[in-house]
This record gives sequence, C-alpha cells and structure tokens, in this order.
Amino acid sequence: MALDPQVEKILTWAARANAPAYPEIGATAAREHYARVAGTLDIVTPALAEVFDFDMPLAGRVLRVRQYAPWTHHWATPKPALVYFHGGGFTIGSIETHDRVCRVLARGGDCLVFSVDYRLAPEHRFPAAVDDAFDALAWLRSEAASLGIDLARLAVGGDSAGGTLAAASAIHARDRGWPLALQLLIYPGLSHDQNTESHRRCARGYLLDAETIQWFFGQYLRYPADRHDWRFAPLLADTLAGLAPAWIAAAGYDPLRDENVAYARRLGEEGVPVELIEYPGMIHAFFQHAGFVPAARRAHDDACAALRRAFGGFDDEPVG
Repeated sequence: MALDPQVEKILTWAARANAPAYPEIGATAAREHYARVAGTLDIVTPALAEVFDFDMPLAGRVLRVRQYAPWTHHWATPKPALVYFHGGGFTIGSIETHDRVCRVLARGGDCLVFSVDYRLAPEHRFPAAVDDAFDALAWLRSEAASLGIDLARLAVGGDSAGGTLAAASAIHARDRGWPLALQLLIYPGLSHDQNTESHRRCARGYLLDAETIQWFFGQYLRYPADRHDWRFAPLLADTLAGLAPAWIAAAGYDPLRDENVAYARRLGEEGVPVELIEYPGMIHAFFQHAGFVPAARRAHDDACAALRRAFGGFDDEPVG
C-alpha cells in the first residue's frame, strides 16, 4: 500500500526542514529537539479527571511517574491499570513527550495509566532502562492497594523502545508468576539485529533511519554482547509460552515492521493470544501524529478497544 497522503506531507516537510540528525548533535540536543517537536502533529491534549506526578522510590534511585485517571479515583475502589513506557531509542523522550498518548489510553481504555520516567542513555546504559521497567512494575504491584490498582486487571505497554521495555517486562512478569491482562506493544523494537527487508526498504526517508537506530543503540548498549540479551531483544527469549496476551501495532513504512510481525508469529506459535494490526500507510511514531493523520486516530481507537477487552469491558462501552 502507498504511503498515507498526510504522512507523505510530513515526510516532505521533514526533508525541507533539513534538521541536523541526532547522531550529529548528540543526546542532550536531541532530547531538547524531540521535546519541542513531539507534540507538533499530535491531538489537542485530552482533559482527564485526574493527572498528577509522584516519586517512585526504588533501590538507589527515584523515578518520576505520572498517573492518569479518566474519573475521580479512590484507592478503595480498585481499577484496571496500564503501566506505560515511552519511546525514544532509550535516549530521548519523557513522560512529557508522551503525555497525550497516555491521556488517550487512559480515557479510551477506561483505566488508570502510570507513565514511568525511566533513566536514559548514555548517562545510564543497558540494563538501566529495563531494570527501571522491571522494578517499577514490581513497585506498582506492591503498592496496588494504596494506589487503587486491580491486580487482576494490570497491563504493560509502550511504544518503540518503550515497547521493548513492555515486552521484556511481560517476560519478567511471567517468570515471576505475576499475571498480566495484556501487553500493549506499539511498533516495539524486538530484534538484536536489523537485517530484515523492512529495515533495508525503510533505511532512509521515513523519519527513523538506519543511522539513527544504530546511534540510539550505541548510546544505550555497553558491549556488543548486550545485543544478544533478551532484555534488549525479546525475540531472543528462550520461550514466549505463557506470556500475557499481546496487542501489537505495526506500521507499513517502519524499519521495525518485520520484527513486529515475527514476534506476533512466534507468540501465536507458542500459544499466546495475539492480535497484530498493521497500519499499511504509516511510519514509525505515527501514534503521535493523530492530530494530522486520521488513520493514527483509528489506531488510538484500536489500542483503547484492546485495553477495554483485556480489562473485561466492551468496545461500545461508554468511557469517562
């Protein structure tokens, strides 16, 4: 399928802007640039009943977490919850850059969302981000009663590198006997190498190019051997059997498209319920283009419907 016409416009504007590539400007400037542009094509910020930040004390560090609720929430009435990890190649991004996506998922999924501001590279290299994801999930489980989380309806999710963290967290949860209702994986990174047809076909000209992907990994990974660790590349896990059901969004013009398809296929072969939806005319990060690209809004609706189903709701159930 051809590129979505609105996406074509985005790529044309990006080419004309001729902005310096992240590898040229370094991590600090890349974060600042991404923070400025991340919401440019996103939807108007949805209003929710409750949005606030709190500190999560973990061993040797404190992480910031943003909690979202589409209704007035009290700890005495446990609700379904999604633990969310933002994208950004483990190097850029924050709970601020993904605020609107989390609001959409809270409102449309009719659930609490806890967005985790995990540590970034290169200041904190592998496995810092994945350790933060694992420990955040453990902490939220331990504090479920005080936070009003229904542990029978707890999910993990994320986009891009955050999708990697969510997929790895689902494996971690299985290995510890922690049930999850869903793993919501939005164009996640899953492979230890980039030797697929989609990586070759989309190596240039689709916003996330091959050079930038390798630069992100160079910021995050300590040694070449880290690439072969399943916590970085969940496709390398010995087994995916017994994992939580998965909902995976793939983009047709995303270098990561083929590894998303491969992961969905392997989940299915190993007995895990999985729904893979490919959005053919989309590019990487399209979930943050929903203010300009109607197809991205449809993907928001699909993700929210998947959450409601996982939590025992219905697609036509009123939300809010």
